[in-house]
Amino acid sequence: MIKKQIAECIGTFTLVLFGCGSAVIAGADIGLTGISFAFGLALIGMAYAIGPVSGCHINPAVSLGAVAAGRMQLSEAVQYIIAQVAGATLAALVLLLVLSGKADYSVAQNGLGQNGWGVGYLGEYSMVSAFVFEVVATFLFMIVILGATGKTAPAAMAGLAIGLALVVIHLVGINVTGVSVNPARSFGPALFAGTAALSQLWLFIVAPIIGAVAAGLLFKSGLLDADE
Repeated sequence: MIKKQIAECIGTFTLVLFGCGSAVIAGADIGLTGISFAFGLALIGMAYAIGPVSGCHINPAVSLGAVAAGRMQLSEAVQYIIAQVAGATLAALVLLLVLSGKADYSVAQNGLGQNGWGVGYLGEYSMVSAFVFEVVATFLFMIVILGATGKTAPAAMAGLAIGLALVVIHLVGINVTGVSVNPARSFGPALFAGTAALSQLWLFIVAPIIGAVAAGLLFKSGLLDADE
């Protein structure tokens, strides 16, 4: 289990550092498309790097979705989640340290790639819009994950399929919430980004878990699981 926890910590660290880093450091140069691919490519890289060790969940919602699908024990998922949150927190701290070296950087004004909604945040979508998007996007993301990692699916393609799904989700949703679909990814930056981000963090914990667990239960029912 310690190997799996180390892998999950490193994987989540990579996703948050390069995904959120692309938004805050390079966003003006690469745009929404570039940021979307940064998240997806980070996931693809980690899928092939640590997938053989831990399955590369790097996302508490994914781990709980796997529990709901009957592919993981809750006790193991809890240990995964601890590692994922630790990795995301460390990544946000490293990103903050890097950004602090820029003379005109202010976490209050420039942020840390945190998720959000409402007045002053990207497209200024409502809380309801943010909640619906995060539930539905995570549900569909989990469908891809469970389908691509099933026994009858081509294993070599799983990382690519899952990573590209994350790219598409970001292309559509960055202006809505910044895209979470991952409570750990939201937790790390929010911890250092200030009270506004922390006050909205609950949505990026609750909504992705609802979406992922719903997808897991659908597979558990056998309605979508080709292995059944």
